[in-house]
Amino acid sequence: MAMFRRAAIGGLFLLALSRPGFAGDAAVTIDNFTFTPAEITVEAGTKVTWTNHDDIPHTVTDAVNPKTIKSAPLDSDEKYSRVFDKPGRYEYFCSLHPHMRGTVIVK
Repeated sequence: MAMFRRAAIGGLFLLALSRPGFAGDAAVTIDNFTFTPAEITVEAGTKVTWTNHDDIPHTVTDAVNPKTIKSAPLDSDEKYSRVFDKPGRYEYFCSLHPHMRGTVIVK
């Protein structure tokens, strides 16, 4: 259920929508054939976005079946996002470069 908060800015009152339980966003960069951070811990409901800063494509692919994390190949500066709703440990890798590995831990 959404709730409203009232804030005063410069004498004006604004209503801001707040979403209880909304954890926010987290970022992982892909650079030099590495996911950084290699392991990230987030709250349930967090959207994690991977951004490829390498000059060649990479993917973000679930390390287990069925694959719940599966991006298309990301070219330079392209992004892939996924919201993690359930607690657990999510291990992933780049299907084009399997030595590249990372983990999202959801609390």
